[in-house]
Amino acid sequence: MNRHDMIERIGSSYLTSNIEAGEYSYVVEAGSKAKLEQCLGRAVKHFKLDIRFEDNDFVILVETKQNFVEADIEQLREYLEEERVLHSDKKIICILANTKNDKIKVWKSFIDDDNLLPDETVLGTIEHYKSLFYLNKQNDREKVLKNTYALNELLHKKDIDEALRSQFVGTLLLHIKDLVKRFETSKIDEDLKEKINSALNLMSEAQIIAGIKGTLTELLDGSDNKNKKIELLQKNVLDNQKVKALKKKDWIEVIDSILMDIYKYIDTNSPEGQDILNLFFIAFNKYTGKADKNQAFTPDHITEFMCRLTDVDCTKVVLDGTCGSASFLVQAMVKELADCDKPNLLSKQIEKLKQNVKKNNIYGIEVEEKAFGLSVTNMLIHGDGNSNIQLGSCFDHKDFIKEAAPDIILMNPPYNAKPRSIPNSYKEDWGAAKDGKEDPTKGLVFVHYFSDVIKELNAERVSKGEQPKLVKLAVLLPLACAIGTGSLITKEKEVLLEDNTLEAVFSLPGEIFYPGSSVCACCMLFTLGQPHVKPDGTTRSTFFGYCKDDGFVKKKNLGRVEQFIKDDKGNFTISKWKKIEEEWLNLFEGKTVVDGKSAVEKVNADDEWLCEAYMKTDYTKLTSDDFQRTLNNYLSYLVKEGNVYESNGGV
Repeated sequence: MNRHDMIERIGSSYLTSNIEAGEYSYVVEAGSKAKLEQCLGRAVKHFKLDIRFEDNDFVILVETKQNFVEADIEQLREYLEEERVLHSDKKIICILANTKNDKIKVWKSFIDDDNLLPDETVLGTIEHYKSLFYLNKQNDREKVLKNTYALNELLHKKDIDEALRSQFVGTLLLHIKDLVKRFETSKIDEDLKEKINSALNLMSEAQIIAGIKGTLTELLDGSDNKNKKIELLQKNVLDNQKVKALKKKDWIEVIDSILMDIYKYIDTNSPEGQDILNLFFIAFNKYTGKADKNQAFTPDHITEFMCRLTDVDCTKVVLDGTCGSASFLVQAMVKELADCDKPNLLSKQIEKLKQNVKKNNIYGIEVEEKAFGLSVTNMLIHGDGNSNIQLGSCFDHKDFIKEAAPDIILMNPPYNAKPRSIPNSYKEDWGAAKDGKEDPTKGLVFVHYFSDVIKELNAERVSKGEQPKLVKLAVLLPLACAIGTGSLITKEKEVLLEDNTLEAVFSLPGEIFYPGSSVCACCMLFTLGQPHVKPDGTTRSTFFGYCKDDGFVKKKNLGRVEQFIKDDKGNFTISKWKKIEEEWLNLFEGKTVVDGKSAVEKVNADDEWLCEAYMKTDYTKLTSDDFQRTLNNYLSYLVKEGNVYESNGGV
């Protein structure tokens, strides 16, 4: 990146120079070279910095090279020392930047290994670099998970209903975020907690609730259906009798818990922090969703995998027609916003891209009022993007879906939806099941519906002389949909393959939704608008992945927890999941067949859509433990089914 673009990207209005060519001389600033050396207590070799930015007590030092080398770090370190002796009160970011390419190296406060910021690989704005100082929070995934369980127990003691807790916590988290911003603090600590407590102690319970409503009103300013959203959030949370019954000490205790045990350990300005924030909501929903054993809250790493599987980036419109708490939409928005930070763009261009993502690229529909309120809150906490979330059934929002014209659809539809909520046109062959208690297609009817909407959209596009869209749809469904032995499921599969391609099916871990639903699930990937059978009559091939190990293990009160392996220094820093995810994606992209892991087959509606039906076993990796485990599992199954009984002679 050239010098001019660097200045524009960081912020030209903050550029400070005191010599020709826009450079900054510490000799000129000190008055003379002798005075500068006197301040340093030694001779100076380098004193002309390429680019310097200043905003009150904040400074950015940039040294440019065609291709910087290790020796250039010492030169930048000398500029840092000179800056410190002349401006001792400044917060400082130091940057080495190449002009031949976009490579940079960034340090915070000091130039050493401990203060190197390895995640800072793209030149940012001055506001971004200031944020690294003004709210010093450390991401800690395990602490957040442990404290999530404790927070749920605290709300139980405060008599806050389970069904209300997620929305209540989300609303309070928004208010706490606003309180922290108003106190203009640099870190979350006991001092900040006492300041917030002192402010709350001066209020009545009614004033505390009014303050929370004020935060929501301000955040939703300019949002589509603003009044309806505020009305629902107030009705479902702030007007709840048990919430209104909370005493001042209760409010303070809960707010302190969220501030010090949750928010403190989530840096929402970092991609990892955004992931942890989403993980927090998913985990909290699991603890508070025990009343419905069929609830399946999508794990954060699976939403991330499905975003990568469908190539989510800042150019794509993403839709979730059954968005629940908005896990897919949050993950998609975070990925799209990160993709906006392209090294060849200026800060104004990046900001324009990000605003477009929030306003035009994220669409959701949710039928249940409380889940809708939670999805709005969730999007606000992650940086807005709530404007295009609609309340209602996806079956009643065909025009909304067509207007969105999605490039990607991500879904985890209800597996046991009430048949009465599904249009009659999709139940003509259901017989008595159309008046039953559960959707006999186990969620496939939702995929069928979105296929029909995209088909109708493409017909309209063609009539206008436009190209039809190929839409990627990734959906989580129970294994029953993939096995497809029932006639109704087979019929749905047949209909889907007429207009769409089954690109891939991934068999997921058996306890993927633990501790919520116990259902076994798979991830199906379709290309809507492209028939599974080619024009020449041949069938397109489908990739099948056996993805039963995702590197997570169950832990008491934590749910399924990510595991780490040692790096070269012996520290547990390498995510097992990340390595596994890369393998899944690489096998899929290359349609690579590996014994025990993947298969590629040409299938139709009558076939099983599972890797287990086609992959070969790598017998070289089998051990006696595997054999014993299989026997134990089979024996447990027989006992459970009542086919084995104990006798005097044993089992």
